[in-house]
Amino acid sequence: MSRSARPSSRGARAPPLHETKLRVRYSETDAQGIVNNANYLSYFEVGRVEWLRAAGLSYKELEERGYGFVVVEVRAFYKRAARFDDELGLRTRLAGLSRASLRFDYTLLRNGEVLATGYTRHGCVELTSGRPSRLPGDLAARLQEAEPRADPRKDVGFGDWH
Repeated sequence: MSRSARPSSRGARAPPLHETKLRVRYSETDAQGIVNNANYLSYFEVGRVEWLRAAGLSYKELEERGYGFVVVEVRAFYKRAARFDDELGLRTRLAGLSRASLRFDYTLLRNGEVLATGYTRHGCVELTSGRPSRLPGDLAARLQEAEPRADPRKDVGFGDWH
């Protein structure tokens, strides 16, 4: 379940911040009932997919057009433990956009308390070749329109991704 500050529809402007509600499942925890660190990356993916959906975009549409976003960098900063059955809020925003890459920032909360923060950087690739590609012009324009506060610097990506 997700919540946006504005209504979402195809091509709609996404909110600067999109919040997705999550509930910790038993399978995501270790023997002490604490969420395994690797699961935070899955939470980030949920937030990213829902942010794109709220912006009127989707991975499915991107793939149908022959493109994909691959993770080229991920960072997570753990502050407090999440536990089985916790209800969490994941805040996601597009924080950077370049010709061939984008960055999403995440904040994971429980009752307003920050449990973790992090970010992911993604490079655009052509699915048939797996080679880096510029974002298609219309997609880049839609992303820029959806998140006007995104950092428009050309050096957001790394290596071949910028």
